[in-house]
Amino acid sequence: MEKDCVFCKIIQGEISSEKVFESKNFIVIKDANPETKDHSLVIPKKHCETFLNLPKENYQEFLETTKLATKKIQKETSTKAFNLVMNNLKEAGQVIPHLHLHIIPRK
Repeated sequence: MEKDCVFCKIIQGEISSEKVFESKNFIVIKDANPETKDHSLVIPKKHCETFLNLPKENYQEFLETTKLATKKIQKETSTKAFNLVMNNLKEAGQVIPHLHLHIIPRK
């Protein structure tokens, strides 16, 4: 865990969030500044800055968690369309330097 990382603080329970889904190594929370209703974030519990830093043993669970959370959001919101977006590093638009994937429902 990184001392000053917002997502690490959320994972530790120091900052509240609205949890959508959780797996062994990942959490999915509602985005604090959503682009659309129910815009959510898939976040590894272990701090890593970008997709390139995600341990290989977590790839499958990352994709499975994303898929399960997306289906849950679709069911709860009656939406079929969605975007999956990941920014890696500041130059690509990453605001918080902790890997996170955006699930953005679309109507």
